[in-house]
Amino acid sequence: MTVSPSTTSSPPSAPPAQPEGDADRERLRAERGAARSSRRSRRDVRWSPYAFVAPFFLFFTAFGLFPMLYTGWASLHVVSLHDPTAMEWTGLHNYTRLLQDEFFWNALRNTFTLGLLSTVPQLLTALALAHLLNYRLRGSTFFRVVILTPYATSVAAATLVFVLLFGRDYGMVNWALGLAGIEAVDWQNGTWSSQVAIASIVIWRWTGYNALLYLAAMQTVPHELYEAAALDGASRLRQFFHVTVPALRPTILFTVIVSSIGATQLFGEPLLFGGAGGQKGGASHQFQTLGLYMYEQGWFNFQLGRAAAIAWSMFLLLLVIIPLGLATARAARKNRGETTAWL
Repeated sequence: MTVSPSTTSSPPSAPPAQPEGDADRERLRAERGAARSSRRSRRDVRWSPYAFVAPFFLFFTAFGLFPMLYTGWASLHVVSLHDPTAMEWTGLHNYTRLLQDEFFWNALRNTFTLGLLSTVPQLLTALALAHLLNYRLRGSTFFRVVILTPYATSVAAATLVFVLLFGRDYGMVNWALGLAGIEAVDWQNGTWSSQVAIASIVIWRWTGYNALLYLAAMQTVPHELYEAAALDGASRLRQFFHVTVPALRPTILFTVIVSSIGATQLFGEPLLFGGAGGQKGGASHQFQTLGLYMYEQGWFNFQLGRAAAIAWSMFLLLLVIIPLGLATARAARKNRGETTAWL
């Protein structure tokens, strides 16, 4: 029986052999692609960190570094707010004039006293609150939110409330003093009374923030140190001073530096506390800070050159205060290590 050729199945034909030259080209192409991919990977690993941080430096240059340098340049000129582009070179005259300006020294003195009145009680209170919250208390999360609430309050809202509290005739503070048999205090017109009132605003706003910083640092202290101190017979008070406080030294130093910077730049609280003439810091400039004096010179007396000189004086003041503070803390730490080596 014969089989028709149309019904027979032939085996599949093998693909035609690729010329040897094409295979070499494909291999070379693959090797070049792998090399390019490797170079891109190395470039990505090398340059991507710079790309991630580049936006910060761009914004800092545009809104931080350039204004600072331009302010320093303007401080060497006579510049009026009416025509800021017209500058007349005056050299260091704006700075030498500040040294002979009694209002500048008054503002510097007020800035220093307000800084002490607000920073020292603030940090001590924050340390005490953090020590209390470090123990296992019921509703500890609630208390942490409560002490942070003043920090979330705007400067304007907080200051206006404190203006009502420290009112001379109908303020709640004078009402409480009257219940104790103490005469009413004119909080806005007195020198020390106005500074105490402004310092209380700063203390109220920033104590909770610093307390949470201390609390976070306390929770990183190893419990073995407390157990060893307890075995040695140390009370909780001695444990706090000899274990907790030395462990918090870097955090305390950080809060002192930040608070000092904030005290030097104090502006919103005294401005709003003074009312309509807040830029003067009271009728006799009794609570005018360097920030208020700069604001008065630049935006009320229209002397932008003088205002720029005051701004740079504040910056240079911080450059002197912070290194001195760091050196003092380093020396105190060295002496403490020599006298109490077991700490």
